[in-house]
Amino acid sequence: MRPLRLLAAAAAGAPTLRGARAAAPQDRLSGAGGTAPAPDRPRTRNTLRAWAELLRVSALFSVPGDAIAGAAAIGRRPNGGTALAVGASLCLYEAGMALNDWADRAEDAVDRPHRPIPSGRVAPGAALAAAGALTAAGLALAARAGRPALVVASGLAATVWAYDLRLKHTRLGPAAMASARALDLLLGATATGTAAAAGTGTTGRGGAAHPPPVGKGPAPVPASVSTSASVPVAPRAALPAALLLGAHTYAVTSVSRHEAQGGSTVVPLAALAATAALGAAVAARSAPATPDRILLTAFTGAYLRTAEPPLLHAALNPSPPLTQRAVGGGIRAMIPLQAALAARAGSPFGGLAVMGLVPVARSLARKVSPT
Repeated sequence: MRPLRLLAAAAAGAPTLRGARAAAPQDRLSGAGGTAPAPDRPRTRNTLRAWAELLRVSALFSVPGDAIAGAAAIGRRPNGGTALAVGASLCLYEAGMALNDWADRAEDAVDRPHRPIPSGRVAPGAALAAAGALTAAGLALAARAGRPALVVASGLAATVWAYDLRLKHTRLGPAAMASARALDLLLGATATGTAAAAGTGTTGRGGAAHPPPVGKGPAPVPASVSTSASVPVAPRAALPAALLLGAHTYAVTSVSRHEAQGGSTVVPLAALAATAALGAAVAARSAPATPDRILLTAFTGAYLRTAEPPLLHAALNPSPPLTQRAVGGGIRAMIPLQAALAARAGSPFGGLAVMGLVPVARSLARKVSPT
């Protein structure tokens, strides 16, 4: 029967077994139509989305404002040192995101199996390697801004790794995360101050003089900013802003500890009270109704509108989805808070530049969760 079937297939125009084997290599190379095969776009797209989820790219826009607020806090306009601090901060932030999912891979396999690592879309080794490479890149950028900035960035990197690998599930977790955000603002202040003191826009090796500082009259470079080889102390003028940003981060991190299971009403209520107090502290300024004051009030209002409604909803119904939404709102609220801190320090244009990141962050948050 088999020869008859082969003869019938040949008569009908179908390729014989030998012909099919001969054509197979050509088909694999050229495709059915004789042209080059289309690239595997769905697979590439899925890989990019997996890494975007792992690195939480929608939360990235909450990072640049740290350096801008830090520069404003010491009375300086953003310069090349500020740009290097932003780059270093972005790298260290993303390193923390990758390391976070690597450290939580076993827990996520139970609570959030859709995450990139437990779902098999990103290999654990690749996530850990990315965390190491991003940390090295962040420290290298900070070193370009000068030794003082490298010292602060090293403390920031150590805090990030300690949080992800050890402190996250302890009582020190929120404090460690708050310290990381405060250090990030101080990194911007240190890098900006070092570049300004050196009279350049980058690391103090030649170049034109730095433009005049924000405000009227020349603002002296804080004595704590040093370009010498000694270990510097972070600019003291930026410490109040760093503490305010750290306090907000502490409140949001405390809520995030319940986002997988939910069930906490007290923590969102405490965070709600904390954001209200922070808004009052930032807006407290005995200045007349100048444009700076108007912008400060607007930025503070945007901060409260972004952070407080999700926290209130999570307090009334502490389910995992609403708790996660409250955490996402707290992360996005960092942007108007940074803008308010910049305006409070006398840099309204810096605040406006930071607020320009809000629409992009909001748009990306609809596609990739920031938590």
